Amino acid sequence: MDRPSFGPGSLLVATPSLIDPSFQRTVILLLAHGDDGTLGVVLNRPSETSVQTVLPGWERWVSKPRAMFYGGPVGSSSALCVGVRRAGTSAPAGSLEQEIDSLLDPVARPLARVSGELVLVDLDSDPLEIFTQLRGARVYAGHSGWGAGQLADEIDQGSWYVLDSEADDVLAGPSVDLWFRVLRRQGLPLALAAYQPLEPSLN
Repeated sequence: MDRPSFGPGSLLVATPSLIDPSFQRTVILLLAHGDDGTLGVVLNRPSETSVQTVLPGWERWVSKPRAMFYGGPVGSSSALCVGVRRAGTSAPAGSLEQEIDSLLDPVARPLARVSGELVLVDLDSDPLEIFTQLRGARVYAGHSGWGAGQLADEIDQGSWYVLDSEADDVLAGPSVDLWFRVLRRQGLPLALAAYQPLEPSLN
């Protein structure tokens, strides 16, 4: 079977066989992919730390719950913000075509397009100038990263489903089982994977 293509805007959804506690039942949004590797953030791991604690002045602008989300085990002292553009607003010029190492540095413009309605928000910008263009955003502590070829190997080993994202996946709160929701909206037979138990051996 051919490996599914992936890139910025793709979702990685952990398969039931992925039991690593760092990634079990996670949904990861890919933000960048290139020759040097791949970078994304976990969408469904909220923390108990408020955005206000880490980024004073930003809490009122992010979607509820106004908490930091765990983006992944890499660079836990850094933060990334992913936003969803309002309907009718212009997409940022160009696309997110930066090297993986430079993605965590301040970008040249307040909003950088990831894919579709999804944008990367420069946290050094004035939120007053940004959030009229957005209908929601999340802030992530750390990120998930793979070296060149590493993610492709994990997909071939059956650790991840590669699926299309929807903008509202970024804004889903902790009351939403995002892993279940993303799988359930797929056609059969993949939708049945949403009903797999936490321990596949018990099925």
